[in-house]
Amino acid sequence: MIRILANDGIDADGKLLLEDAGYLVDTKKISQDDLAQYLPNYHVVIVRSATKIRKELMDQCPDLKIIARGGVGLDNIDVDYARSKGIEVYNTPAASSSSVAELVFSHIFCLARSLHLANREMPMKGGTAFKDLKKAYSKGIELRGKTLGILGFGRIGQEVAKIGLGLGMRILPVDLFVDDATIQVALYDMQDASLSIKIDTVSLDHMLENSDVITLHVPSTGGKALIGSSEIARMKKGVLLINTSRGGTIDEEELLEGLRSGQVGGAGLDVFENEPTPRQALMEHPRISVSPHIGASTLEAQENIGRELADKIIAFYEAANATS
Repeated sequence: MIRILANDGIDADGKLLLEDAGYLVDTKKISQDDLAQYLPNYHVVIVRSATKIRKELMDQCPDLKIIARGGVGLDNIDVDYARSKGIEVYNTPAASSSSVAELVFSHIFCLARSLHLANREMPMKGGTAFKDLKKAYSKGIELRGKTLGILGFGRIGQEVAKIGLGLGMRILPVDLFVDDATIQVALYDMQDASLSIKIDTVSLDHMLENSDVITLHVPSTGGKALIGSSEIARMKKGVLLINTSRGGTIDEEELLEGLRSGQVGGAGLDVFENEPTPRQALMEHPRISVSPHIGASTLEAQENIGRELADKIIAFYEAANATS
């Protein structure tokens, strides 16, 4: 029997698909330190970002055939080494794109209207200082007509562009591998009610210098920040920075300095360098909207991830059985 360890969990639909196929699915969480003891008993391991599958662990698991990542980033897996050992590595790049894109705009709206601060202060001061709070938070901005810079124009970046276009924003995407993309903005549940727009990518300098809001959608940078002091210096004064990709893609110290100087008007952070213990200065800063790495954590995204992983795992074993 195929034994699967869903160490970081799997949606009920995905689990049911696997069990209906005759596989054993274990969702008991095993700590990172104990994986070397238990993982050799499994043929498939399903992880998200919490569990790391490194080459030393793979070497202790001769029966491991598949490492399945629920989500996009693969920086917690030694992918090349896995493939050199004949281990399949799957991820789900499309399943959570809409969820991440919507979280991006949750942070943008919070910063544009100071909602993150209003929500902190209204419970404490709303009954005694309502007029003061109204005055303090009555200097918001509209997004229509603003320029949205998108660093990384893959699936998630293009989903972000769809929302931005719907809001009337100008889109400036940057990507090393994408020259242009055709964005379909469709009205929900209405046939033939869609708009097709081709968007060309631009240079990094052009995007940095002309964007009112910049959002990052790139893989792990291996410890080197993509946005540091020199990049922040080239941005428009008062720019809003959003990071829902990976901690470390924005230099956190330089971000704090940009906020202190006013060069950066605000930041929305879903990811941090020191997860799961982000630096306190970021979480408490009045011009930073924060969330605890929940970009793909919607019910719909988790259902999509579970079903997609189940389909890939089942297809692998069906193909293997067909050739055996």
